[in-house]
Amino acid sequence: MSNIETFQGIYIAMYSAYNEQGEVDAERVKKLARYYVGTGVRGLYVGGSSGEGILQTAVERKLVLEAVMEEIRGELKVIVHVGASSTRESMELSRHAELCGADAISAVPAIYYRLSEAAVEIHWQQLIDSSNLPFIIYNIPQTTGFQLSPKLLEKLAAQPKVIGVKMSGESTFDLQQYKVAGGEDFLVFNGPDEQFLAGRIMGADGGIGGTYGVMPELFCMLNELYLDNRVTEAQELQYKINAIIKRLLSYPSLYGAVKHILSLRGVETGGPRLPLLPVREENHHSLSVLNSDILTLVAEYNAK
Repeated sequence: MSNIETFQGIYIAMYSAYNEQGEVDAERVKKLARYYVGTGVRGLYVGGSSGEGILQTAVERKLVLEAVMEEIRGELKVIVHVGASSTRESMELSRHAELCGADAISAVPAIYYRLSEAAVEIHWQQLIDSSNLPFIIYNIPQTTGFQLSPKLLEKLAAQPKVIGVKMSGESTFDLQQYKVAGGEDFLVFNGPDEQFLAGRIMGADGGIGGTYGVMPELFCMLNELYLDNRVTEAQELQYKINAIIKRLLSYPSLYGAVKHILSLRGVETGGPRLPLLPVREENHHSLSVLNSDILTLVAEYNAK
């Protein structure tokens, strides 16, 4: 089976799950993972930006993955983000992901330092070589300060274990160029949720996103409309999704807003970890309205 057949589709960038003291709560992690089974998504992307992996210790990140795998192993694909501030820690997380039975690993460049392309290549190559798992490059220049070049992507993609890229940059032209550089069976995942349809049209094989976490059904429906070549209807749904995203972004943090909506649905995940801000009590009513609006839209499209 090809890489595209194996991995294409919708992946939720899974959020963190803490107890009331702000510590990773394995049972809450399991409940959150279970919540997404049956929604139509292909899998979960664990420990990325939405999962606050960079704000957690290696021990905490391992605990999260172990809980996810214990709960939904074999039911959903699991891609693990192993990016960290050092190559050594990233390699440790990579090996752990393999031991846990994850389906693939992914990583940003090492954070904080402004790294040269040569340094990033060495960093990623160490991760590629550290396990037998497929590797998915994570390009998010807005936060890392590093823009993946098609030349480096093409070089890395020549290796069988390098199967794709999560493209969270804002240019769909760059996304299309990555698809060309990677070759026929190279996966490209759209990152910016607000331009999922544009990414698919320009060659993405699916998407990985954080706002999917409160409306996975809508993104699955959007993907199906695209696959059915019902582009006008897909555009209409993307507009409705974007209106929701705009409202989510109006709160102190997207992380806090999503986690509060999940709590309204009986899935407690605690607040985000500082410096990510929680929502304020004054936000609770409008978030309740937003949650109702999302569920109404899901029901509307389910009825079609």
